[in-house]
Amino acid sequence: MATLDTMDRALFDRVARARLPGLHPWLPRLSRAADHGVLWQASAAALAAFGGRTGRRAALRGIGSLAIASAVANVAAKHMTRRPRPLLEQVPLARQLVRQPFTTSFPSGHSASAAAFAVGVALESPLLGAVVAPVAGAVALSRVYVGAHYPGDVLAGVALGAGAAALTLRWWPRHVAATVPAAPPRVAVPALPEGTGLCVVVNTGSGGGNGNGDGPDPTAAELSSLLPGADVRLFGPDDDLAELLESAADDAAGRGGALGVCGGDGTVNLAASVAAARGLPLAVFPGGTLNHFAVDLGINSLRATAEAVEGGHACAVDLGLAADDGRQRVFVNTFSLGVYPELVSLREKLEGRIGKWPALAVSVLRVLATAEPVEVEVSGVPRRLWLLFAGNGSYDPPGFAPTRRAGLADGKLDVRTVDGSSPFARTRLAGAFLSGTMGRSRVYRAARLSGLEVTSLGSARRISVDGESVPAHGSLRLAKARAGLTVYRPAEPDPA
Repeated sequence: MATLDTMDRALFDRVARARLPGLHPWLPRLSRAADHGVLWQASAAALAAFGGRTGRRAALRGIGSLAIASAVANVAAKHMTRRPRPLLEQVPLARQLVRQPFTTSFPSGHSASAAAFAVGVALESPLLGAVVAPVAGAVALSRVYVGAHYPGDVLAGVALGAGAAALTLRWWPRHVAATVPAAPPRVAVPALPEGTGLCVVVNTGSGGGNGNGDGPDPTAAELSSLLPGADVRLFGPDDDLAELLESAADDAAGRGGALGVCGGDGTVNLAASVAAARGLPLAVFPGGTLNHFAVDLGINSLRATAEAVEGGHACAVDLGLAADDGRQRVFVNTFSLGVYPELVSLREKLEGRIGKWPALAVSVLRVLATAEPVEVEVSGVPRRLWLLFAGNGSYDPPGFAPTRRAGLADGKLDVRTVDGSSPFARTRLAGAFLSGTMGRSRVYRAARLSGLEVTSLGSARRISVDGESVPAHGSLRLAKARAGLTVYRPAEPDPA
């Protein structure tokens, strides 16, 4: 260790005496710009704004990786090692920081954050990672150049940051674009040139609308430009969405056309129910915040759906069915009871600020700290559950964070339960999640079923259908409607 320390100090002295042409005026400024992660937060904002879906995923993973690396480096590691900062006698005054760091030296928190962000971005997009990497490398170099750290501190920080980014894969697997198979692969639907015969309802309160129903709506304007023959109707704050969709469906049926919807998954859920009941094909235009159903269909833009409508490209997909007390609800994505609705709501509030998987981790811990399992009967067997989840089709990955489907027409429900009756169930569940071993935990069960009977909802008073929380009482039956909905879909998946 003494030899390594001597080598580290000698290398620091060489850098302190060196002057790097071209980089000399920029490295100190870059080092200051990375204080408190400001440089990386600005970079994440730029990626999210201009990088499309890939950029948003890269930004979220980058910020999430940075959060864990910064916490480990600055909160845990520095207090354990307590290595003094380098002496500055040989560092030119012009290069020294105006405000010298007061924390200990090992490891370099700036280097850990830089490496974590760069590797996190590269895991989602090697091209974007290649753009970010030189900046991250320059930040790491700058910490030695301005005299804030020894080279060993920087190397340790880089290793820590890269490891933190790699660790996120345990909770949040890398996105893999895949073509969604449908059964049957093609369904005959009317081709609607310029959208003639298509009645589209735009929810102006979803992610892409102006939210007030007054004045020109940018999403509606884009739809009218893409499909000038379509009948585009805005859902405003004073309208009843169900009535508006039913009226649009009736008009579309009279014209021999199709129903269209632009909004989030809750809006799409209602439109799917209306279209399925009337035997109409449905055109889904992504207009919400997450657009799970559209993305799983291979649709990432309004143009992709418009081209499918004009070309008459469609497939048949399954619908999930949840029936309680004589009422049948449709779900195109997911059904759940227990803590899952609360967990998802909290995660979505946090993920824009701290990244998807850190938001999920915080949400799990917060919800488990206050929530209690629900008492239900599944097929007549009493169960105490934290969660009962059913996906319309098979989801990946296993555990608490299902995010994507490989198919929408497999005839199966992806059923997952998390048991709350075993000793220390709360602690075991939190430990399994945080260690990335949920799929192997004894409290977790998963199965692919065609149906499921919840013979008593017991203490469960609410259920969640496609993210919408609704009251439920008595018993519940989950089932599938095979090929229950015809939906327009691009002939080739829209690039993410």
